[in-house]
Amino acid sequence: MGESEGESLLHVGLTRALARAGLGAPVRLRRLTGGATMESWRFEADGEAFVLRRAPSPAFMEERPFGHPTEAAIIRAAKAAGVTAPEVLVELQKSDGIGSGFVMRALPGTPDPRAILASASPAQLVQQAAQDLARIHSIGAADLPADVPTLDYREGVEKLREQFEEAGGDRPIIALGLRWLLDNLPEPVEPVLNHGDFRLGNLLVEDSQLTGVLDWELAHFGDWHEDLAFGCMPVWRFGAYDKPALGLGSLDEYFAAYEAVGGRPVDPERFRFWTVYRTVWWALGCLKMAAYWRSGEDRMLERVVISRRTSEQELDLLLMLEKEALEEERRIKFQPFEGFGNHFGEAGVEELAVAISEWLESIKPAMTGHDRFQLAVARNALSIIGRNDRIMPAGGLIEDCDRILEGELGFKTLGFLEERRKEALEKVEVDSPKYPSLAVARRKWLGDD
Repeated sequence: MGESEGESLLHVGLTRALARAGLGAPVRLRRLTGGATMESWRFEADGEAFVLRRAPSPAFMEERPFGHPTEAAIIRAAKAAGVTAPEVLVELQKSDGIGSGFVMRALPGTPDPRAILASASPAQLVQQAAQDLARIHSIGAADLPADVPTLDYREGVEKLREQFEEAGGDRPIIALGLRWLLDNLPEPVEPVLNHGDFRLGNLLVEDSQLTGVLDWELAHFGDWHEDLAFGCMPVWRFGAYDKPALGLGSLDEYFAAYEAVGGRPVDPERFRFWTVYRTVWWALGCLKMAAYWRSGEDRMLERVVISRRTSEQELDLLLMLEKEALEEERRIKFQPFEGFGNHFGEAGVEELAVAISEWLESIKPAMTGHDRFQLAVARNALSIIGRNDRIMPAGGLIEDCDRILEGELGFKTLGFLEERRKEALEKVEVDSPKYPSLAVARRKWLGDD
């Protein structure tokens, strides 16, 4: 199905849905960039702006604990509780013929993390984000559909281990994270509603004001520290590594603001546990993107590129956990693998990738909207292909992972930390050489200035 035909069907189905809300047909329908799992389409109807959020394929809804009707109900409950959530107007029905989703009234502001990080008053945003999170955590089960799940900590870790095995079971650093989680499970606390994806990229901001909290499909009941921790992971700071609270401020500021507006008390050790948990979770989530692509259900280019971001999480995991290694091991500096040398004669893989990337850059001015975004993703993918030619292949990792998970191999093993450091650096140098944690790791492990 060509894109124009697909958009025509989308227009027809969306017109049916809007009629149920008393609105006319959509105009100026365009797909928004970004979105690792769900599609978002902006349009106008009767002179107002709206956003359609829908699943790109049935495969993306099969493993979810609830569907879009429940997600819409959660958003409505959040808005009623004073959260800066959007207004949901109408849910899609099967008869609309355009999949699963719902229509929201558009909110002002940008979700662009770079623009948000440049806000004039980041401290104000930290305060407002903390306030919204406290309000989310105050919403009771009685105000929500019965199918909103509750996370059992041990079961959650076991499911992560199952995902790890399904993905090949050959990532020692992820295995290390899983072993640490099993060894450090906290005692359960009274669960609260978690947004599940509260971070830059899912927040709208205008003039240093928080104007919207988006993307509620991961909502569940659980430990409030999980919600606090997720948005503070290095990956979601978008370059502001030295500002761990959402990339905008300090953890002390964030926690104090959260508690001051009615949030639960913050325990640093529980916060650490959930930071490790969600880092492992996102590492495996990245790997899963490749599985979606391989299945044929969704062949979007972003899937395979996001799958290579697993190495970022492995690096962050090692930086978080290595303090438990032997002190003499932590002090060791080493020389990283520098690649296989220069190519001579015919063009090598890296040179071919660079040539294609340069050609794509030459046609960029002719691209608009989602196509322009996809072109940028394609160039990133080509860069990964080229750099991948530089690294030394590893072997025997499944056996190592089995031993790590059984507690037979780990930080107390001589040489273990150095191997993991080399492994993490080599992979991120290929997959994401501009990732901020890489510079931190190189200074710490190699003595870089």
